[in-house]
Amino acid sequence: MKSHYRVVVIGGGVVGASVLYHLARYGWTDVCLIERNVLTAGSSWHAAGGFHALNADPNIAALQGYTIDLLSEVEAESGQSIGMHMTGGMHLAGTPDRWEWLQANYRTFQSIGIDDVHLITPEEAAQLSPVLNTEGILGGMWADREGYVDTTGTVHAYAIAAKKRGAEVIEHNRVLELHQTPDGWQVVTEKGTVTCEHVVNAGGLWAKQVGRMAGIELPVSPLAHHYLITEAIPELKDLDVELPMTVDLEGFTYSRQDQQGMLVGIYELNPKHWMMDGAPWEYGFELLQEEPDRIESELCHVFNRFPVLERVGVKTWVHGAFTFSPDGNPLVGPVRGKPGYWCACAVMAGFLQGGGVGKSLAEWMIHGETEADVFGMDVARYGDYAANKSYIRQTTGQFYARRFVMTYPNEQLPAGRPLKMAPAHDAMTAAGARWGVSFGLEVPLYFAPEGFEETPSLHRSNAFDLVAAEARATREAAGLLDISGFSRFEVSGPGARDWLDRMMACTLPGPGRARLAPMLSPSGRLKGDLTLFNWGDGTWWIMGSYYLRDWHMRWFADHPAPGVHVGDISDTIVGFSLSGPNALKVLEKLTDGPVADLKFMGCGDFDIGLIRARVARLSVTGELGYEINCHAADHIALRRMLMAAGADLGLREIGYEALDSLRLEKSFGIWSREFTQIYTPRQTGMDRWIDWGKEFVGRAAALAERDGNGPARQITPLVIDAEDADASGYEPIWQGERLVGYVTSGGYGHTLGQSLALAMLDREVTEVGTELTVHVVGKARAARVVAPSPYDPQGKAMRA
Repeated sequence: MKSHYRVVVIGGGVVGASVLYHLARYGWTDVCLIERNVLTAGSSWHAAGGFHALNADPNIAALQGYTIDLLSEVEAESGQSIGMHMTGGMHLAGTPDRWEWLQANYRTFQSIGIDDVHLITPEEAAQLSPVLNTEGILGGMWADREGYVDTTGTVHAYAIAAKKRGAEVIEHNRVLELHQTPDGWQVVTEKGTVTCEHVVNAGGLWAKQVGRMAGIELPVSPLAHHYLITEAIPELKDLDVELPMTVDLEGFTYSRQDQQGMLVGIYELNPKHWMMDGAPWEYGFELLQEEPDRIESELCHVFNRFPVLERVGVKTWVHGAFTFSPDGNPLVGPVRGKPGYWCACAVMAGFLQGGGVGKSLAEWMIHGETEADVFGMDVARYGDYAANKSYIRQTTGQFYARRFVMTYPNEQLPAGRPLKMAPAHDAMTAAGARWGVSFGLEVPLYFAPEGFEETPSLHRSNAFDLVAAEARATREAAGLLDISGFSRFEVSGPGARDWLDRMMACTLPGPGRARLAPMLSPSGRLKGDLTLFNWGDGTWWIMGSYYLRDWHMRWFADHPAPGVHVGDISDTIVGFSLSGPNALKVLEKLTDGPVADLKFMGCGDFDIGLIRARVARLSVTGELGYEINCHAADHIALRRMLMAAGADLGLREIGYEALDSLRLEKSFGIWSREFTQIYTPRQTGMDRWIDWGKEFVGRAAALAERDGNGPARQITPLVIDAEDADASGYEPIWQGERLVGYVTSGGYGHTLGQSLALAMLDREVTEVGTELTVHVVGKARAARVVAPSPYDPQGKAMRA
């Protein structure tokens, strides 16, 4: 062991070994992995080792595909057998909704370029797995590239390949302490102290303790997981091929062949947490005592699905712990406020996702950003609120119990809620608000009469008419929306203007003005679709998506400048958006200030009733609109005054589902849909806000895009001939038999009476009137390209 490395990876499971390998593969060879015991001693040695294509996040599904392709490369490079069995695999559906969901997911895979997937009938499933009882099965989805590996061999293959490229692996050496230094980190181990520029927490079951060594509380917890291996099954001896990987979505089980027997794993509805503060240091190759009574109902189901199991005994029980995050996806990336500290943990499907995690982390560390959009596994998707132990217990348990339970797009899950609430939350609840959640904050989705319950559905739900009424009220009179669910950052200090001029690609707004502000990475890709306010008193506000608070604060912290203070005031300043043709009339009842003189994209301080508020004239709805920002203590009073002032002017409270309908009618994009960190300004239309005459982060790359041939695809609005369901995202778009793009977001435009979508389309099919086809909930629907902003294309309403 040397005294200094560029990177120290802590943890010798599949994820740590993959990170080490990718760092060396990409050219950083002065790296080492430190393992307290031996490689695989934790979760890796007893994992089932399966890999499959399906993931609810298409970006992570694509990284899973990368891992599958990588495995054979690492085997060849290392010379270490990984015992790969490419059996193929199928997911089976036993309810109409689940079967419809699988058909929709099949189309999603087409969108992201996974083309080895197809739908199968129950009869085909029986041919692929002759021991399968297809009673109750409606259909399935087959993937060629599914199977399993030898877990120990795979970890050693990553490690051997990394060592061949110059990396070092140090076993039997527990990390005891971490200390931040001006140049990186000091790593205190049982065999001495080393320094490094970067340290990676790939601690697996010990990730919690490795986080605490750096003063970080990670939202992770181990849960106990069962699988069993049967004795030899006579029916398998005469088969010509190995049984495929099989996921029975209604039975909460996965299975595969294991030699002449079967391996069966269970995600039970009654999960059990284990050592929430991290595994004991001496733990490694032990297992937990099996608890068959706890999984009795799931076992009964799988024995019915595979009747051959009833005639053989259990050879081996494996009851071990795996680490989960609140949503089941990994926690990857740099931690804000801890320069050089990186996470690569909570990868509960390590042999499926480990390659993608290692690739992304190495890219991030070396190049400053990842090739793929990895926000779905970015550690910054959670804030300090998620460190709460009860929150972790509830949310990780919920994910585990729902691992194979279908979640509908309009379904709101209860774990860890309600947590953060705007001050007027109770008053809005009394008025009928139904709530969603964003970064721990309750946000209103729509308002409903007492006793109303929304039915989970893949199609338009029974809340459709309620949302339509809110959208109509906004277009015809006025709508009031709680905007506590936006982030707000205050930028001040003598260097504020220069810092903002460098960080934002737009022309800075003058005093009393606001402006849409694209923010770019050095490679010219988007880092934000923000709104910048110049209040004229030396302070500036940046507003964006509430759930990106930590993500954006990390970016700001990575670009410090003297004389600049950036403060997150998102929970201190809240407010309401007032939109519609009567919006100004409502405001004029509450102020004697010159609010009528406020021009579009203007902002200023006004007395609104008894409250001193910061008001900006802008609108996401496409109507005359005002955003009224107040201190949290004024939120309740502000709502009361606005509702009273608008009582005779048709004012109605609305939620974000109505806003989504209204913004689609204006072709206004939103982050994580039309704007992501892998898209560029010209792809998304954000280039219209760029000031090309100044210097800003990402300018050279953005200029190259502007002056080149342009992107192959760009965001384009569509109208879809849908029936009882609307596009939502990642549906494939076709011109004849050719795939030409995918939906980024969609929904119903209640004003226009049309199903609308925004899509990333090949440029040659973006001409208005082009006829296309979109798969909506798995069904082919006719679609056509329309001009941007099908509602009020000249923007006369919001500029009136």
